[in-house]
Amino acid sequence: MSAEKITLTLPDGSARDFPADATPIEVARTVGERLAKAAVAGELDGTIVDLRAPIRRSGKFRVLTPKDPEAGVVIRHSAEHVLADAVERLFPGTIIDAGRQDHSEKFQYDFRFPRGFTSEDLEKIEQEMARIVQEGRPFERKVVTRPQAVEIFKNRKEEIKLVRLEDIPEGDVITVFQHGKFVDLCRGPHVQRTDQIGAFKLIETSGAYFKGDERNEMLQRIYGTAFATKEELDAYFAKIEEARRRDHRRLGRELDLFSFSSLAPASPFFHPKGAIVYNQLVALMRELCREYGYDEVVTPQLFDVELWKRSGHYEAYRENMFFSDVEGREFSMKPMNCPAACLIYATRGHSYRELPLRFADFGRLHRYERSGVVQGLTRVRTFAQDDAHIFCTPGQIGREVDSLFDLMFRVYAIFGFEAPVVYFSTRPEKAIGDPKLWETAEATLERCLKERGVEYVANPGEGAFYGPKIDFVVHDAIGREWQLGTIQLDFTLPARFELAYAAEDGSEGRPVLIHRAVLGSIERFFGVMLEHFVGDLPLWLAPEQARVLPVSDKFLVAARTVRARLAADGLRAEVDERSEKLGAKIRDGELGKVPILLIVGAREAEAGGASVRVRHRGDLGSKTIDEIVATMTTTTKQRALNPWPEEDKEEGRGKKEEGRP
Repeated sequence: MSAEKITLTLPDGSARDFPADATPIEVARTVGERLAKAAVAGELDGTIVDLRAPIRRSGKFRVLTPKDPEAGVVIRHSAEHVLADAVERLFPGTIIDAGRQDHSEKFQYDFRFPRGFTSEDLEKIEQEMARIVQEGRPFERKVVTRPQAVEIFKNRKEEIKLVRLEDIPEGDVITVFQHGKFVDLCRGPHVQRTDQIGAFKLIETSGAYFKGDERNEMLQRIYGTAFATKEELDAYFAKIEEARRRDHRRLGRELDLFSFSSLAPASPFFHPKGAIVYNQLVALMRELCREYGYDEVVTPQLFDVELWKRSGHYEAYRENMFFSDVEGREFSMKPMNCPAACLIYATRGHSYRELPLRFADFGRLHRYERSGVVQGLTRVRTFAQDDAHIFCTPGQIGREVDSLFDLMFRVYAIFGFEAPVVYFSTRPEKAIGDPKLWETAEATLERCLKERGVEYVANPGEGAFYGPKIDFVVHDAIGREWQLGTIQLDFTLPARFELAYAAEDGSEGRPVLIHRAVLGSIERFFGVMLEHFVGDLPLWLAPEQARVLPVSDKFLVAARTVRARLAADGLRAEVDERSEKLGAKIRDGELGKVPILLIVGAREAEAGGASVRVRHRGDLGSKTIDEIVATMTTTTKQRALNPWPEEDKEEGRGKKEEGRP
């Protein structure tokens, strides 16, 4: 044991001294043998550490058992090794590559195998994994020298591991983990024994290029997941199934909202219905921009690269930009609006009396995203943002940021995104600009957070390359996280563009630039929102707010009259004029996720109204056309989440009428 000491603060608040080379499992034994037997990992200051690795430093420490949610990543990482062991046992001679770095949900391994794995193969591998888990073999951690590691993997004929070994920098500690006869190059952490892997399932197989490079050989990948209990495993797959049900790509196709074409990769086509939704989102933000004192600008999409060199984008962001040659000059499609806002500001002189200036820009942006990462609307190559740039004095920063918090929280509440998580991100490795300006910007933005009293999570090194930022993360209806809005404080671009204003004392001041977006990419928000609502869009957003259903053809004229009245009041409605039974029309309206179905039969035609059927609530009874228009108009203007007030229920509804089911 080392003579040096560390102090660990345990969950009960007690502080205990241990030798610096004490391991988490040794610390667990000082608490109790039951805890030590159940332990799967340690956690030091929020970082998971292997049970067998020396702790080395003081901090807040706790022992993780399978009951802790954080233990899942260790269980999945360990199941990953069991997968590779099972493949080796079943298919001797298979060469193993590497596993997965992110074990938050899955595990995986890549193999040099002569063919694709089949579903029958996966079933056999799962059965072999179950036998290995039941064996309860301990995971052993060994620190080895580079020559020792070379010898281990040469003897195992693991030639790919020798290539991976070369990727480990000189001076780094090299560790291998072994259970039974299986050995792999790995940093850990792993559970104590294979029988702590409670429940697992292999999910799918695919081809995968070695190191993700298409110039390299194709390997065969197996994906799986694992949890402490079968209940957790079942809950995971239930969540996956729910995510499939909500997949915006499927909903977009079924509801005829948008599509994609190989002729315009990762660039969505919004159909007439989708364009209505898209424009409603933009209209919301335009309305709020006017209320909050923004002026809208329209800026070009194509710029000489000299602009991007001046702004710093060419240096820090060019791998994400599209370039073209025009008459011998190099141009780029704009990936961001901020330099254009600076050019507008620089067209004339400004006084402190004019500030803040708030420029909103909904211009189209283009960013090069690799084909392997694009996904539906949530990651595309062309999009628009509800973007804005605020030029203000240093003394105005606090008020502007505070106003932005009001705006952010107000918008997210409209969509039912409550209590967003706020992240504060600081200077990244690829930052541009004076480090002293960065220090000032970070201190200023953090002070704004504290003065507002907003709880936030520190996110070191994740700021924009030109300034620190505050990001807003919301949770959708099934608990998934989505980063939406951002507030970025920038002292660098105003300096690069030599922007100025006449200060109150007659001197020349340098404005501060606040970048902000609330929804972020409109395309991405469209996809997030569609999944959040499972396609059941609120009345104000629905492309077809109401569908009028005549009970039979003889009520078609009355149905058209209802539709015309709705349209005259700015409401979006269609008439189902097909010679189908009413039940079929209702079913199709439900499948089309139309919020309100208006049924017109003899009684309604005579009264000049319709029977109201609200999605997910059923029949509300007959209403006059004035009542229908008034309720729908109010709900639309309020941008309410419910299409019809909950308390509006009539007695005696559901009476059977001619031709009705």
